[in-house]
Amino acid sequence: MGVRKQARDEEFQSFVVGRWPRLMRTAFLLTGEQHAAEDLVQTTLEQVYVAWRRVGSADEPDAYVRRVMINAHARRHRRKLKEFLAPKDDSGLVREVPDSDDPIARADDRGALLTALAGLPPRQREAVVLRYWEDLSESQTAEAMGCSVGAVKSNAAKGIAKLRVVPGLVNTMAQGGRIR
Repeated sequence: MGVRKQARDEEFQSFVVGRWPRLMRTAFLLTGEQHAAEDLVQTTLEQVYVAWRRVGSADEPDAYVRRVMINAHARRHRRKLKEFLAPKDDSGLVREVPDSDDPIARADDRGALLTALAGLPPRQREAVVLRYWEDLSESQTAEAMGCSVGAVKSNAAKGIAKLRVVPGLVNTMAQGGRIR
């Protein structure tokens, strides 16, 4: 193995180790299932590894990886746009140390939130997850989703409006939580 290839492999490994919890959380929020999330992250990382020389030297490799994940997710569900299964529970979810600014980590009723997210149409779900849990700007979200900023605003607003009327979330929000 050449020295350069070994250095690239070590750089990729370091990238994966540092981003794994966030990638898994994002994939879980997009898919609603632990095993589907693991598959999505694996597929994403396979594609990223093949292009790592270009990705690793990019200004924002995270943006590239997000785009790959969104595209892989969209390809899987293109024919079944309405078949998002609500997670039965999150007991199999790999636990991570939550960021203090992570809204999902602060949610009193995580199950209600995950079920509500699973009920959103795919594009609304992607917009809400990327804008509010990944805390991307509208333009970054548009780039990741491959659409216009206006489409992001529309999908995010519609998704948040639907989340605001979910009974389980209304109770959680009344007890001190907040949906933007």
